[in-house]
Amino acid sequence: MDWAKIMAPLSGGESDRKVIAAAAALAAPFGAELAGVYAPADVADLIPWMGDGFMGGVQATALESIRRACAEGEQAARESLERCDYQRKSFTSLKSPVWAALAMEGRLSDVLLFDDGAARGRGPLAEAFQQIVADEQRPTVVARPGLKVGGVVAVAWDGGKESSRAMRTALPLLQKASRVVILSAPGASSRRFEATALQAFFAARGVASDVDLLKDTGDPAPGLIRAAKAANADILVAGAFGHPRLQEFIFGGATRGFLHADGPSLFLSH
Repeated sequence: MDWAKIMAPLSGGESDRKVIAAAAALAAPFGAELAGVYAPADVADLIPWMGDGFMGGVQATALESIRRACAEGEQAARESLERCDYQRKSFTSLKSPVWAALAMEGRLSDVLLFDDGAARGRGPLAEAFQQIVADEQRPTVVARPGLKVGGVVAVAWDGGKESSRAMRTALPLLQKASRVVILSAPGASSRRFEATALQAFFAARGVASDVDLLKDTGDPAPGLIRAAKAANADILVAGAFGHPRLQEFIFGGATRGFLHADGPSLFLSH
């Protein structure tokens, strides 16, 4: 099944143009809709932080400034999408409660796309990225320079449910790849699995693949990144792992390494 809708959350900032261009590059080979979704700061979330000191006219002025900034951001995001020459596109501006609306939009999309800054915890959409991947568990692409469909795709495989979900969800991407390489580090996992079994799974679905067994026995992320680069991978497919959030969500293990390393674009599924 091909993807029909690629969602790109937008902040109204300079990064929107690159996000939209990457989403168009992902959507075009599938003829999918590029859904630009403006996610502003939610006034309802900010009011409790104002405290008792914000009274009367001061509070009204602050709220008006926030609303004005949101309106300006919406206009900027809309204009960025309009400048994209991809024809099958739509624009949505979310209203309060913004997070609930963003989650619903994500549930009705096949894949979501963020830039590298949000994935590394920077910028206004950093928290949205964490919530989409971890809380909503939606398939998410982290777009880095060189993102394209139809090139080399590497698949990180450890036999677990997260990596299983990731590779199944990425099948439309794999079926369009010029080459698929399975990256596996058996020595870094207590789980017993065979990379050749995944190779057979892919073959039954029309996807030819190679296997690269890594000798690393420690943190698998650096070895997987090196192997993906050596294969000239345009995209690395991987399961995402995380720990429960207290004040902020913290990605754990290999996922942290993938997000903070300079490497290919990522396709993540938790």
